[in-house]
This record gives sequence, C-alpha cells and structure tokens, in this order.
Amino acid sequence: MAVKKAMTKAQIADAIATKAEITKKLAATIIDDIAALAYKEAKNGFTLPGLGKLVLVQRKARKGRNPQTGAVIKIPAKKVVKFRVAKACKDAVLGK
Repeated sequence: MAVKKAMTKAQIADAIATKAEITKKLAATIIDDIAALAYKEAKNGFTLPGLGKLVLVQRKARKGRNPQTGAVIKIPAKKVVKFRVAKACKDAVLGK
C-alpha cells in the first residue's frame, strides 16, 4: 500500500488554477502573496477563514533538562509562531 505524500506548491497551484479557471502562474503568485501577507501580519494575528489563525505567542522562561547529562538548564523566554486550526477545518477533516 503506497503512502500518499503531501501536495507540493505546484500541485496546489494547479488545483487552484483548474478550479478558478486561471493560469498556474497566477495561482502560484496568489499563494506567494497570501504567504507574504501572513508573515507580515502574524504579529497582529492573521486569519485564513475556514482554515485557521496564525498568531505570535510569547513563551515564558522555564527550566528544562539536558537529556544526555540530566543537568537542569534554564530555557529563556522567546516568541514563537503558532497556527490555531479553525473549528470548521477540524470538523471537515475529522468529522463531527
């Protein structure tokens, strides 16, 4: 049984181009523009309706452990990017 791989950008652009009846090049440009806009607006929260929201989260400093030596180490606070999946997406993918 073959394992199905994730779609590539070219495959996504092709599917969008076919559905919207536009060129593949235009579809790829739209994908790039959405990604660039998401990167720019992530600090304010960027929502893709029906898919989810890209948010910037501040993690607190915490203690961790070096797995090789077992020594306790301090992990500094940092900002991370998270994607919160929309309920509509969860329901569509997982079923109700």
